[in-house]
Amino acid sequence: MQPRNMSMSGVVDLAAVKAAQEAKAKAEQARAKAAREGGAGAVSPADLVIDVDEATFESDVLQRSAEVPVVIDFWAEWCQPCKQLSPVLERLAVEYNGRFLLAKIDVDANQLLMQQFGIQGIPAVFAVVAGQALPLFQGAAGEEQIRQTLDQLVQVAEQRFGLTGLTVDPDAEAGAQTAPQVPVGPYDALLNAASQALDAGDLGGAVQAYKNVLADDPANPEAKLGLVQAELLQRVQGLDPQRVRKDAAEKPADVQAQFVAADLDLVGGHVEDAFGRLIDTVRRTAGEDRDAARLRLLELFEVVGPEDPRVTGARRALARALF
Repeated sequence: MQPRNMSMSGVVDLAAVKAAQEAKAKAEQARAKAAREGGAGAVSPADLVIDVDEATFESDVLQRSAEVPVVIDFWAEWCQPCKQLSPVLERLAVEYNGRFLLAKIDVDANQLLMQQFGIQGIPAVFAVVAGQALPLFQGAAGEEQIRQTLDQLVQVAEQRFGLTGLTVDPDAEAGAQTAPQVPVGPYDALLNAASQALDAGDLGGAVQAYKNVLADDPANPEAKLGLVQAELLQRVQGLDPQRVRKDAAEKPADVQAQFVAADLDLVGGHVEDAFGRLIDTVRRTAGEDRDAARLRLLELFEVVGPEDPRVTGARRALARALF
C-alpha cells in the first residue's frame, strides 16, 4: 500500500458539496437502521481502539476503511509525546462513538509501515478513508486542534464517501443480550400509508408520504430509505430498457443517459453493472457532472444497503476514481 501525499484541506474543499446537516442526518439514519435491525454488526466501545501490525494492516485498516474512517496513531514506547497524545486519541475514539476507528501502530515493531507512510518522526497521525491515506498531523497537538481535525475527517468520510461509521453497542462488553427497543413514533400511519402505496404501485403517493414524514423528521431512517427506493422505481417506470441501453452505449459522455441506465441496471438486479457505470462516469467527468454522478452512486448505495459487499467494493473503486 502506497499512501498518497494529500492534505486534509484539499479533500475538504472537494467535499464541500453537501450541507453538513445532511451528512449528519445520513449518519444517524444508518445508525438508527442498524439499531432497528437488532444491532447487527454492532461493536463494543473497547473495539474502537485496536493494535495493528504489518500482518493485520490489510484487514484491520485498508478493508475496514471502506466502512469507517480509520485513524492511525504511529507511536513507540520510548516516545514521551506519544504517551501524552495516545490517551487523548483513545478517549476521543470512544467519545466519537464509532464515527472513526483508532488503529495504534508501534513503529519499532513495524518499520515497513513507517517507511510506506513516509514518516520522519513520531507521534504521527494519519487517516485511511476508503483505502486512501490522509496525513492529519505530526508531533504534539492540543485537544482542540485534534477535535477540529477529527470533525473534518468525519465530515469528509460522510459527505464524499457515505461512510457513516460503526454502530456501537454500549452493552456489548457486558455480553448483554437485551432486545432492541424500537420506539413507536407519531409517523407510523404515514409510513404504513407509504408502504401500502408502494404495494399498490402508486409510486407518486409513496414518494409524497415519505416526504411528509421527512418534512417533520428529516433524519427518519425508514422514511429516507423508503424515499430513495420509491424515487428509483418512479424514475424507471415506463422506460424502454432497450432504448435506454442503446442511448447509454452510443452516448458515453451523456451523464443523464448513464444515470437512467444505471437505474435500470439496479432495478434489474445488475448491481455491479449499475455501480460500475456510475464509477466510470465519475472517472470521465469533472465539475458538476462528476459530483452529480458521485451523489447518484451514493444514493444507489443506500438502496442496496451499506452492509452489502458490493457496496464496500464500489466505495473503494469510487475512491480510486475520485483521487
